[in-house]
Amino acid sequence: MDTPGKNPPARLERALAAGCMALLCIITFSNVLVRYLTNISFAFTEEISVFLLLGLTLLGSVSAFAEGRHVRITLLVDKLPNAGKAICSCLEWAANVAMFTLLAWTGCRMAMDDFEFEVTSPGLGLPQWLYTAWLPLLSAVIVLRLFLFLLARRRKAA
Repeated sequence: MDTPGKNPPARLERALAAGCMALLCIITFSNVLVRYLTNISFAFTEEISVFLLLGLTLLGSVSAFAEGRHVRITLLVDKLPNAGKAICSCLEWAANVAMFTLLAWTGCRMAMDDFEFEVTSPGLGLPQWLYTAWLPLLSAVIVLRLFLFLLARRRKAA
């Protein structure tokens, strides 16, 4: 298994995630402040906040996979011999690639349906595909990062 934190940091993903977090904080704080002062709420902030949370989650996942810091439960794996650890590492990698490839594929189909049927968002009335297109895109970036992680691991082993 790879040691967490030994891979180069995913600076671009971290910067984008920090931007999502900053926008989320600004929008949420503005909504709370306006609601407190005027007793009126901005209804559209929930729609944007959900979109930013999705982006933040997926960007955090990209960063975690790129740096080899995703969540692992290694109680049993640590007790295996090196061959068993290698097999578990391969299975872990394959399961992650399969899951995020499936997420990218189904997310792409969902975005295409939103585009084809001209679905609009409930709060702002924007085309829904503007929100749903990010799910397959960021899932594909995660798959790309997983392949790059595999290449880096193979180079290190050679």
